[in-house]
Amino acid sequence: MADARLKQAIAKKEFVVAPGVFDLISALMANSMDFKALYVTGYGTVASYLGVPDAGIATYRDMLERIAQICKRTELPVIADADTGYGGLLNVRTTVEGYEAAGVTAMQMEDQEFPKKCGHTPFRKVIPTSEMQRKIEVAAKARKSDDFLIIARTDSRTSLGIDEAIARGKAYAEAGADVVFIESPESEVEMLAVAEAVKAPLFANMVNGGRTPLLSADRLAEMGYSIAIHPAVGFLAVTRALQKAYGDLLAHGETTDAVDLYSFAEMNKLLGFEDIWSFEKEWAEAV
Repeated sequence: MADARLKQAIAKKEFVVAPGVFDLISALMANSMDFKALYVTGYGTVASYLGVPDAGIATYRDMLERIAQICKRTELPVIADADTGYGGLLNVRTTVEGYEAAGVTAMQMEDQEFPKKCGHTPFRKVIPTSEMQRKIEVAAKARKSDDFLIIARTDSRTSLGIDEAIARGKAYAEAGADVVFIESPESEVEMLAVAEAVKAPLFANMVNGGRTPLLSADRLAEMGYSIAIHPAVGFLAVTRALQKAYGDLLAHGETTDAVDLYSFAEMNKLLGFEDIWSFEKEWAEAV
């Protein structure tokens, strides 16, 4: 079921910073910290599962299975990428039902044409505003709990300009979106314009190396935003760490002190081996 804490935090104007998670190790690590929510990144999840770009290749079933396992193994509210809803209106209804049953708290759905592309890459095209509004209406009607939030994203800024993106943000809020996400504004001035014009909880995408300036949580809250996701920080950090560790092994034939490793004991604890050992001890003694 959806976790009421995210909706409550937004209502109380408690700014939410959500780290991007893309597999169970990243999810367990982020879950062990004092974040208010986790963000399942489509880019990272597709990359870690299929090793391909976030370009509409992964299916609803691909994503649902991984998101469901992340929800199962964590306690924090989960915000999950749902691309375009994976198709038309019937697909949107199915996606909402599946994500909500899996334990997702907030579902992000965008107005791109299929196949979709990462929001900080070129050649994205968007569907008509009215078509996205109908998707939002279907999504809102399909959910069982009011704690399950619909995050409506527009990718129109890059191709159609900030004024069109703001107009779509307003329209999506009117259609029933709980949170509005205007993707890839290209300056702080544009982000301020969004906050001044769109009277709904707002979502900021802080992508390291992306099109939008990286701002602090305090600054975003001051501007009027409610949630900031940092989808890339996890997989970019892990990829750099792997590059350094594997390079060190290749160069020296062993792991040297130049590589800062998470301890094996800590890894066992993070994954829950202590419970396994306790179970085995209990039942071994009973035999």
